[in-house]
Amino acid sequence: MFKGLMVALLAGVVAFGAVAAESEVKVGFVNGQRVINESPQAAKAKKKLEKEFEKRDQELQKMAKQLQSLQENLEKNGLTMSESDRRAKEREFNDTNREFQRRQREFREDLNLRQNEEMASIYERVNRVIKQVAEAEKYDLILQEAVYVGPKIDLTDKVIKTLQESKDGAAK
Repeated sequence: MFKGLMVALLAGVVAFGAVAAESEVKVGFVNGQRVINESPQAAKAKKKLEKEFEKRDQELQKMAKQLQSLQENLEKNGLTMSESDRRAKEREFNDTNREFQRRQREFREDLNLRQNEEMASIYERVNRVIKQVAEAEKYDLILQEAVYVGPKIDLTDKVIKTLQESKDGAAK
């Protein structure tokens, strides 16, 4: 199995070398993570998500303060309360804590889902721009992951600039 894979890989390298010898192959590289980090579309999506989830986040913070207050009250006055009052406060604390954890879990799930939706549209846009640059400048191959890349073939800045120029086409 491994030997067959190596033979196929070697054949691919030889074939690519033969094609490269016949004609010049134009290769480029784009640092996808840097493009995402620096694109105006990603910044816009981040602000949009912050605004969308701001109210729920504030509600969770308020609930966390309420839980802390209940716990402090129990610790401070628990010994002086009647048994039934203490049990009622503990039940209230446990119910509130359970509700807080449920809401917090739902918040994280919803936020992750929305982040993934926004990122998917941004990745689509970035890939369209990369393809546009590749076609305009007649590249044969564009890589997005590499161990080393020389500055001569790095197209990251060009892709970021194209994205910035097309802010109006930002992810919706």
